[in-house]
Amino acid sequence: MTQSERVLVIIPTYNERSNLEPLAAAIFGIGPFHILVVDDNSPDGTGDLADDLTARYAARFFVLHRPHKEGLGKAYLDGFAWGLEHGYDLLFEMDADFSHDPRHLPQFVNRIREGADVVLGSRYIARGGTRNWSVLRRLISRGGSFYAQTVLGLPIHDLTSGFKCFRRTALAAIDLEKVHSNGYGFQIEVTYRCFKQGLRIVETPIIFVDRRVGQSKMSRHIVFEAMLMVWRLRLRQ
Repeated sequence: MTQSERVLVIIPTYNERSNLEPLAAAIFGIGPFHILVVDDNSPDGTGDLADDLTARYAARFFVLHRPHKEGLGKAYLDGFAWGLEHGYDLLFEMDADFSHDPRHLPQFVNRIREGADVVLGSRYIARGGTRNWSVLRRLISRGGSFYAQTVLGLPIHDLTSGFKCFRRTALAAIDLEKVHSNGYGFQIEVTYRCFKQGLRIVETPIIFVDRRVGQSKMSRHIVFEAMLMVWRLRLRQ
């Protein structure tokens, strides 16, 4: 990163107290990134811990408190709005549970420097992969990406990936107020809107490791929402 680039890592949280502190330390140990936590009033005190970390990491760690659980997509939209308002040049999506390895962060920035508008962390290209997943989860994830890729005609291998980096100009181009999906559907819709705007989307390989602590937020509702949303996007064409 150049000193002029301001890079924000947006991390939605709900009951991630055990992961948040070590994750922040890992990210700050890699480079001059800033962190924005978007917490949905976590019962386990994640929001309180985030407040403590804002004091420890002054001017590098920030938190948005939301009154109740509103979903992953809305959390990222609120985070994007905050980051754009505060003048960040590059904005990341990243999970709080170490399934997205902070060591991958610099490679995203390098691909942006090479000319990409959006960089997507892909499990399904060469040198990418998953660890500690069941056969069923692999099938759902890989099948979901293939399904969306086929219906929408997108040349992207990992459409459900939630590890992404955007130029601020890319987010400004896709009219975030029109994005209404959550979960997997949100990831697909944002990538699709970027593609339709002619933005340069590049995939970079990541190794996705199953979460260290806590339970996955994935549900049947999230999967079905994504399946229906894909057809809504297709029919809008």
